[in-house]
Amino acid sequence: MTTSTQKISDAGVSLWFDDLSRERLTTGNLQELIKDKNVVGVTTNPTIFAGALSNGEAYAEQVKELAAAGTDLEDAVFEIMTDDVREACDVFAPIFNSTQGRDGRVSIEVDPRLARKSEDTATMAKKLAAQVDRENVMIKIPATEEGLQPIADTLAEGISVNVTLIFSLERYRAVINAFMRGLEQALENGKDLSKIHSVASFFISRVDSEVDAQLEKIGTEEAKALKSKAGLANARLAYQVFEEEFSSERWERLAAAGANVQRPLWASTGTKDPSLPADLYVSGLVAENTVNTVPEKTLNAFAESGEVTGDTVTGTYDESEKILNDIEAVGVSYNQVVKKLEDEGLEKFEASWDELLETVRSALASA
Repeated sequence: MTTSTQKISDAGVSLWFDDLSRERLTTGNLQELIKDKNVVGVTTNPTIFAGALSNGEAYAEQVKELAAAGTDLEDAVFEIMTDDVREACDVFAPIFNSTQGRDGRVSIEVDPRLARKSEDTATMAKKLAAQVDRENVMIKIPATEEGLQPIADTLAEGISVNVTLIFSLERYRAVINAFMRGLEQALENGKDLSKIHSVASFFISRVDSEVDAQLEKIGTEEAKALKSKAGLANARLAYQVFEEEFSSERWERLAAAGANVQRPLWASTGTKDPSLPADLYVSGLVAENTVNTVPEKTLNAFAESGEVTGDTVTGTYDESEKILNDIEAVGVSYNQVVKKLEDEGLEKFEASWDELLETVRSALASA
């Protein structure tokens, strides 16, 4: 294990790998990441699966079998994805067991086309959990307004949830409320709260990309001086929200019944601006009870030269709030930015889903 990845793990940050493919499973690469780089979980999304299927020969045999059986396109995609996730769950089972379910998690996302449809999202979440059939699976549900109720409903069924695509502090509070509502209902349903886990995925680099583009367009020295600061500031203030909400009386009642906190997860942690340090959103977001889901390039950069100097989040709240206020003052609207990013995030996931369907359709036709 590298010194950097061990140090950040010791500081309370769980490193989850933001990629999955059958090739990583069959070659043992995933096991190597666990052994060498302290990786203790995996996240997936439609973009990752689209890339895996379009680039890999590892799926050819299964696609041929599905084609021979006359399997419907959407059913074929569902089967391919859940097979990969189930196998990854088995790889991470020892970590899941040794951490009492905290880590060793593998996330799979509901069809992004359902993100604005509450009932359909809840139905697919249950279907995914049943199909993977592993206790350490996490179902990813986008944090749209329409996603809040299915988040609560899925947790109420005793299913662990990764809430994804969070950009704003206001929406994050709503996500935590949905999480607690779900656990309260789960308790009424007789579920064991200690078995239910959740993370709230707060996106980082996309905030900087959008804000920085607007600051560059404004063009003043004052505006340019604020570039590459919004993502970290926003995430650090999210951690302040986490500390506040999980010290409430409402939470204490749930904790007394065995509930686990919903940990903040830092997502989109690969820097988009090549002038920035590759591990900026890893080294800059070290705090207890967090998860950082890292793409391969970012993980490798951090493992090679990342520095861990202790907590880089708590104690920064006043400075972080000033940064966001200053950005607003020069003419960048926080509310407009986060709304645009949520809309674009869903559009990108839907486009990847369409690409995934087309890739499998083509493969089935030529099998």
